[in-house]
Amino acid sequence: MSASCLRSSTDLRPRELTETKNTYHLADPSFTYLLSAFQLLTGIAWGIATQGRAGPTLRLTLMFIFVHFLLSSLVIATLAFLLIGRLLGPGGKGLPSRMRRRGLFGEEGGGRDGEAEDLEFGYCFDVAIRAFFPVWICLYVGQFVLWFLIRGDHWISLFLGNTLYLVAFSYYVIIFFLGYNALPFLQHTELLLSPIILYAILWAASLFGFNIPKHIAPWMTLGGRE
Repeated sequence: MSASCLRSSTDLRPRELTETKNTYHLADPSFTYLLSAFQLLTGIAWGIATQGRAGPTLRLTLMFIFVHFLLSSLVIATLAFLLIGRLLGPGGKGLPSRMRRRGLFGEEGGGRDGEAEDLEFGYCFDVAIRAFFPVWICLYVGQFVLWFLIRGDHWISLFLGNTLYLVAFSYYVIIFFLGYNALPFLQHTELLLSPIILYAILWAASLFGFNIPKHIAPWMTLGGRE
């Protein structure tokens, strides 16, 4: 199931586009529902393991779904909607314009039928939702399963735990990039991959003694504490 969900998270091409509406956004919330269900299960597991009581477990589960997943995706989508279209769209300030290659949707740069197009908030939210999936795999499932291994004081524990975070956030950036690279009217979308460089530098620096899971995991369960 995880493999099929990962393929779905990286495939941002709408299965069907209406002829009357010039949009790349497909109003299909099924992936949001599915990932919310996954967060429900992991929230219960984390709650039982860290809280041990029904009330705190319920609060933590709700935090996982509505804050960690939906609210964070909404914030990222809002920032992307406000910034990416202005900076990477046609006529973006400070960046030279260029013709895009044929995109995933089959159009040349500039939009359908040569018309200028605007970035849609629904599409931004779709991208943010799908990009969350590798974060869920690595930090909500992988970190939970490997917790007793990565919380140790040995260097191998530090390496495995910190690498888990590097993979999670790097894959988030990659899916984020793929989503916007699919739009033919955006230019220089490769700039969206630049955070990976920062993540790699921070990861390398953290290997000198900063165990990321030991510092971040307590914040992940903050909502369930009394």
